[in-house]
Amino acid sequence: MGLFDRVSRIIRSNINALVSSAEDPEKILNQTIQDMSEDHYQMRQAVAQAIAAQKRIERQYEQAQQSVDEWQRRAELALRNNNEALAREALVRKKTFAETAQSLKRQLDEQTKQVEVLKANMTKLESKIAEAKTKKDMLIARARAAKASQQINQVIGRVDAASAFAAFERMEEKVNSLEAQSAAVAELAVDNLENQFAALEAGGSDVDHELQILKASIQGQLPSGEAKSSGRPSTASESEVDLELENLRKEIDQL
Repeated sequence: MGLFDRVSRIIRSNINALVSSAEDPEKILNQTIQDMSEDHYQMRQAVAQAIAAQKRIERQYEQAQQSVDEWQRRAELALRNNNEALAREALVRKKTFAETAQSLKRQLDEQTKQVEVLKANMTKLESKIAEAKTKKDMLIARARAAKASQQINQVIGRVDAASAFAAFERMEEKVNSLEAQSAAVAELAVDNLENQFAALEAGGSDVDHELQILKASIQGQLPSGEAKSSGRPSTASESEVDLELENLRKEIDQL
């Protein structure tokens, strides 16, 4: 294989590939229907012309037949008037028109057959056009569905599912961590407040309890009669107790 043949084949293959890739099914189908419609229009014109020719030949044939009949009548008229020569001339004219009529009859028969063939072909073309239009709509719908599916698959192909779901998992872990931290901070705030009030309640209760024990201890050291009598003057030991109690209260207040 020569160099030019190889280059020519490469050029043809590239052109074919370019044309094939540029073909849009919807555009090609619409153009095909348009071409078929133009062919149908031209065929209708051809049928119309053929029918017109048929009608013209038919009129010529009828006129020729009328002339044959007319010269036949004239020949008979001439014979009835004993004019044989004139009758002969009329028969010659009749023969001429008869030959013309026969020729026109053959043309009319051929033209009639041609018109029938053209009509049959036009009917077939009309049927094919109707079928092509139905098939075109179906193929266009399939082509559009295929394009949509291809676009969806391309989008899906561009999406990294593993990476996307990994990102979602990371964000979910981060949200869970933030929620846990928020719950822990709230719990610590509640515990701190509860502990403060518990400390206050516990502290006051212990002081009151110790004070009661101290009072009971002091009262237990006094004679029963003195503890019960409240109207007589206080003794030196009672003053010391009161002083100690007062000091103890000051210490408690300072806490």
